[in-house]
Amino acid sequence: MKPLFIYLPIVLFLTFSSANAQEPVSVPKKIYTTKSIENIDAPIIDGKLDDAAWEIVEWGVDFIERRPDENTPPSEQTKFKIVYDAKHLYIGIRAYDKSPDSIVKRMGRRDSYDGDWVEVSLDSYHDLRTTFSFITSAVGVKSDYFGSENGNNEDSSWNPIWTTKASIDTEGWICEMKIPLSQLRFNDNDDQVWGLQVQRRFFRKQERSLWQRKPNEVPGWVSEYGELHGLKGLKPQKQIEIQPFTVTQLETYPSEEGNPFRDGSDFKLNGGLDAKIGITNDLTLDFTVNPDFGQVEADPASIQLDGFQIFFREQRPFFVENKNIFNYRLSPSISGNTFGFDNIFYSRRIGRSPQGYPDTSDDAFVDQPQNTTILGAAKFSGKTKDGWSIGVLESVTDKEYAEIDDNGQRTKELVEPLTNYFVGRLQKDFNNSNTFIGGVFTATNRKLEDNLDFLHKSAYVGGLDFKHQWKNRSWYVLGDMVLSTVNGSEEAITDTQNSIRHLFNRVDASHVEVDETRTSLTGTGGNAQLGKSGNKFRFEGGFSWRSPELEFNDLGFQRKADDIRHNFWMGYRFLKPFGIFRSLNFNYNHWSVWDFEGNHNSLQWNVNTNMQFKNNWWAGGGVNITAMQFSNSALRGGPRLKYSSGLGGHFWLNTDDRKQVRFDPFASFYKDAASSSFSIELGVTYKPLDALSISLRPEFSKNDDKLQFVENIEEVDQTRYINATIDQQTLSTSVRVNYTINPNLTIQYYGQPFISRGKYTDFKYITNPIAERFNDRFQLLDNNQISYDQTNETYLVDEDIDGKTDYEIGDPNFSFVQFRSNLVIRWEYIPGSEIFLVWSQGVTSSTDPSAHLFRGLKTGILDQKPENIFLLKMTYRFVL
Repeated sequence: MKPLFIYLPIVLFLTFSSANAQEPVSVPKKIYTTKSIENIDAPIIDGKLDDAAWEIVEWGVDFIERRPDENTPPSEQTKFKIVYDAKHLYIGIRAYDKSPDSIVKRMGRRDSYDGDWVEVSLDSYHDLRTTFSFITSAVGVKSDYFGSENGNNEDSSWNPIWTTKASIDTEGWICEMKIPLSQLRFNDNDDQVWGLQVQRRFFRKQERSLWQRKPNEVPGWVSEYGELHGLKGLKPQKQIEIQPFTVTQLETYPSEEGNPFRDGSDFKLNGGLDAKIGITNDLTLDFTVNPDFGQVEADPASIQLDGFQIFFREQRPFFVENKNIFNYRLSPSISGNTFGFDNIFYSRRIGRSPQGYPDTSDDAFVDQPQNTTILGAAKFSGKTKDGWSIGVLESVTDKEYAEIDDNGQRTKELVEPLTNYFVGRLQKDFNNSNTFIGGVFTATNRKLEDNLDFLHKSAYVGGLDFKHQWKNRSWYVLGDMVLSTVNGSEEAITDTQNSIRHLFNRVDASHVEVDETRTSLTGTGGNAQLGKSGNKFRFEGGFSWRSPELEFNDLGFQRKADDIRHNFWMGYRFLKPFGIFRSLNFNYNHWSVWDFEGNHNSLQWNVNTNMQFKNNWWAGGGVNITAMQFSNSALRGGPRLKYSSGLGGHFWLNTDDRKQVRFDPFASFYKDAASSSFSIELGVTYKPLDALSISLRPEFSKNDDKLQFVENIEEVDQTRYINATIDQQTLSTSVRVNYTINPNLTIQYYGQPFISRGKYTDFKYITNPIAERFNDRFQLLDNNQISYDQTNETYLVDEDIDGKTDYEIGDPNFSFVQFRSNLVIRWEYIPGSEIFLVWSQGVTSSTDPSAHLFRGLKTGILDQKPENIFLLKMTYRFVL
């Protein structure tokens, strides 16, 4: 029976929402008129506002509170002035404060957003969707970001070259900004109008105030800006920046006796060139030659037992900057649980670890490259005055060889082919930026040789997306659709069909089957959502699909295919503070999942809330109900496996971040007939000085699962799907220390010890995977049927107890230990030019699974010799 009752909340909400619908609040646009200072000396950026140039324009005044109590007078007023010349925009801001000695002067590196600050946001395209934002704190720490999608997507990796200075006086504090026009994008009209918003954070009272009022019930951000007039005769500036760099690296590690590739140390010297060239004022070309794509911060430790890949965020500057231009999430939704990390473009595929490994004798030593060399990369991006957003990325990675030493005989074997990656993204605004249509195309082409035939020779993905908004952007409909195709040898396409994302080899699936003669695979996916984002009541609902053949992992990130999913979210928010609350929100979600055979695999509900109290504490929590759950992948090619209904929940708390000591604990749990799990985090941040921040985040989790997959055993006439009960415990602690000597000179430390231990007991094999009763789904192997071979580290199974081993199970017990740390000194000695000193240290090991977690940490980290990397990187940016 289909659970049609899940649609009852949708019907009730739409009925109530329509009956209580209100016209969105309409706020008149404020206008600030600037003037040119061509015949006046430009202001000196010293944080004083005493230059004659400021006297030719009026103040922008009458700020209004944004939060906590929208549309009320703020505790302290703010005003600003803007002037310009042929090359720069100059902004002066006066932030009044009756207690200037109490102004919060927290230090931090660029983009730290701490303490008191002011923000100037410019929609220089005046497309109502895109913003260039510049932020200065009361002590002159600068932040900046490029915003798109009407402010829903902020890219803080955008680091333009600009100048700012702040000072504190008896009336409050002042900041001045000097922004080169070459860092902005605008058209060539003689008389221009830009969107303008000025925002202030009054830290002591956790207030935000705005020059242009933005009602809470009105969706969007950039579309609600005021307007900047008076910009006449501006000439588009073609940006030309060239940044050569050098990198010196020394790596030390424990030497391995007899291994010629591990003698204890390696030294590298590298150099290259990054450049940014404005082809037009709207479009910019970024390229890099012999790039340094090393990460300053290591990836966090993680371990995955479900067989799926782990997502790691991009940290390499070239790919991080302007990444939102190339963003194409498949199946996005507010309700979540729709593949949140999946994206058509996952930049970490470029320069990935080689996918091949040489087949050698047991006595041979192998020098395997850690990453693929990127020969070069280029990005062409921007937005034209006609509303076209353009992004093109091209990159080529080199062949990579593993070097083999077999009793002194040296050979090389190809482990990664020469590969070309291409990404194209295009969007067009219509209807006063209420509608956009876009497309994406990605291509991966490899020059394969015989030993790498297991890789796809080529992979292509094309997609279209759209969004239409109406009624002052409070209602919207959006959607996307993609088509993928991969090509390769019969081996490569067979491997794809059998991969955990597809599992065409599932024994109970009638809609898919493995065809070992195929040399290509073509699939589709898509998403459609209808939503309302204005006023107190909001909702979004829709569906998504992924055909069994959909595959975009060559240049994207994809966890699953063969999926049809319905989602719905609705929320109610209080727009004004009341009682003990500054803000309060309630949410309801549900999800329902099918595969393309029509099997109903999942039905889940969630209710959650989040709130801010008047003491500036935050809290939230939620409850998840899993009414039904089946997995097509749990048995790795075996039949669908039924999971039991379950209950889960989470709770979090953030104390007042104005205090020297701040806590942010988090806890979650899940329980059903077959499994139970919980996780506890305790975050603590201590700021003894405005310039020093120390944070500690210990985390412990425990997972007990009676149906943890172990392996599949192929017998003569059947397959045994071996599962067991796992007791998995994971302990880690993240430590961060940030010390800011001045806004341009910072010291940062990050360290994380990590251990995850899994002990397996009660081995069993699946007999009736979809049985209603949990104990009817498997047959337990008792002590007379299974024994442990200590010598070979395997379990011996004698099912019929005839004294003969029927099959063996590899020992799945594990204790994975890792320590990673980074110490980084960063000095921006002139704007845009930096020196990095980096010390990275790491240990990865396995320890006795029967040992206590703390003993495992000692054995796996303290008793090991670490690997160290010492790195010096110098850059110098020429602006022409």
